[in-house]
Amino acid sequence: MTDAILYDVPKPGVAHIVLNRADTRNAQDTAFLYALNEAFDRAALDDSVKVIVLSANGPHFSSGHDLREVDGHGNMAKHETVGTWGGFGKPGAEAQYAREQEIYVGFCERWRNLPKPTMALVHGKVIAGGLMLMWPCDLIVAAEDAEFLDHTVAMGVGGAEFFAHPWEMGVRKAKEFLFTADWLTAQEAHRVGMVNHVVPRQDLQSFGLAMAERIALKPLFALKLVKQAVNAAQDAQGRVSAMQTSFALHHLAHTHNMLVHGKLIDPTGLMPAIKKQEKAAD
Repeated sequence: MTDAILYDVPKPGVAHIVLNRADTRNAQDTAFLYALNEAFDRAALDDSVKVIVLSANGPHFSSGHDLREVDGHGNMAKHETVGTWGGFGKPGAEAQYAREQEIYVGFCERWRNLPKPTMALVHGKVIAGGLMLMWPCDLIVAAEDAEFLDHTVAMGVGGAEFFAHPWEMGVRKAKEFLFTADWLTAQEAHRVGMVNHVVPRQDLQSFGLAMAERIALKPLFALKLVKQAVNAAQDAQGRVSAMQTSFALHHLAHTHNMLVHGKLIDPTGLMPAIKKQEKAAD
């Protein structure tokens, strides 16, 4: 565990994981994601923990992937991988596909399928990769100041790697959210069903932990089973195959951009996208 991720048990049966890279607005580099995964594993394997709460320090929940990480592929070698894909040093598109299979889609699927209820408490800006920390959680409570953005289409890529958009907000709103790259307010996110509750910023932690305490009164085995049942219902609707297709298309975009522009993203839409991301640092 590193100081970028904090872990404690503030209430009986409740583990609290805190994103603690406030200076970068909780931007996600390789080490950060592995530390977060370690914290989730710790809570999942602790039989005294029934509910896992995820929140963040600093003005914003997460500004997304850390674009300042210099050697993402090389940094993979510093960690014991949890998947078996491999190929992080391969040429062509293979290394990028392998990296994102491990730390983006791979981690998100692991966190979604943790056999305990999970809850995200979000505030401030939640941008692109930040959605991928929030969406795998079973419940989401948003502060009134929370705003959500996926501006990947502006960068020439068809959505964030964990493509949960249609399941989180419905097909039509997902298309608008992606096509326009406009901000979604907490109130609008609640209206479309993406978050469970919207509360004043000062009440976010107390509200979320109180709900977690109520959940923790239930038998752990029953909580595990009902979560598995609801996830199975969503998967039976085609979520898994749709996610695999969108991930493949995501990498088609990366490969196209490398051939045409020499980088993973399309720079013609880059500056407006960067300005939106930099707004998270205000």
